[in-house]
Amino acid sequence: MEPSWIIVIAAVLALGGGGVAALVLRRPRGAHRPPREVAAPGPRLRERFTATRRRLGGGLEAALGRAVAGTDVALAEIEEALVAADVGVRTAGELVARLRARVGQTADRAALCAALREELEAALGSEPEVVPSARPWVILVTGVNGVGKTTTIGKLAARHAAAGRRVLVVAADTYRAAAIEQLAIWAERTGAALVRQAAGANPAAVAFDGIKAAVAREVDIVLVDTAGRLHTRSNLMEELAKVRRVVARELPGAPHETLLVLDATTGQNAVAQARTFTEAVGVTGVVLTKLDGTAKGGVAIAVRREIGAPLRYVGIGEGVEDLRPFDAHEFVEALLDGEAPGPRHP
Repeated sequence: MEPSWIIVIAAVLALGGGGVAALVLRRPRGAHRPPREVAAPGPRLRERFTATRRRLGGGLEAALGRAVAGTDVALAEIEEALVAADVGVRTAGELVARLRARVGQTADRAALCAALREELEAALGSEPEVVPSARPWVILVTGVNGVGKTTTIGKLAARHAAAGRRVLVVAADTYRAAAIEQLAIWAERTGAALVRQAAGANPAAVAFDGIKAAVAREVDIVLVDTAGRLHTRSNLMEELAKVRRVVARELPGAPHETLLVLDATTGQNAVAQARTFTEAVGVTGVVLTKLDGTAKGGVAIAVRREIGAPLRYVGIGEGVEDLRPFDAHEFVEALLDGEAPGPRHP
């Protein structure tokens, strides 16, 4: 630990039990250090998208090739490819119905491909990356264990630090000591401050400390790591909702974003997670991780269709630069790379 760090021991107001001492690692006011590791422009998505493109894009390309046998045949195979790629039966049917309405009965391959690209982009939607408009800007990050949530928080901290914002990370995943230590490493790497307690502490109490510290320190961004919840356990989801209520009570308007991290390789189970977390904490954006692995890719469309919340980021690797703002056009181009027509990114 560098000499510039000072350790402050603060008493926590009783939340669901007796007070617990909180350890807040922070820099003296004004002593902002440039981050050691920042989010640089990453590789093009298609370079990390090989497996996903082979599963979803390959099926769609084969279906488009059936256009010579007639539009109905091609559309039926497109629907099968979408279902096989985790888009979901209902969503795949809706997409194909819109395609049919657009192209009629006599579409050639080029017309069908162009319409498919446009419909996929429309289904996914694109929204610009959120620009914080309050200080502190509080982001609640949630998701089940193993989806890459804590790593995603570290990468988000790096992105905000690279933009010149002062970041505070709150280690409210107190059920896993490893998660706390992992966040401590990310905080050091990115120049962020850290609020933590001992493993097993009350998550809501840690969140309370984090908001108080953020206001006192006048930081720009607060990233709250919440315990990896099993979406099928109602008592754990209620505890997550309690964390959200504490944050909202201590800072009106917060959390300003609630990001749900989903593992793209889990397929339709990710849709069930999205539904349950949205009901519990009001998800405002989704981070889809592990798209560089065995993911089929269609779950991105299914989640968007299910909860309406936009995809904010996609994870395509382990590096800081591999967390990328979601872009529907880039995503579809990566899936159908090589399928003309359609504009390309340079």
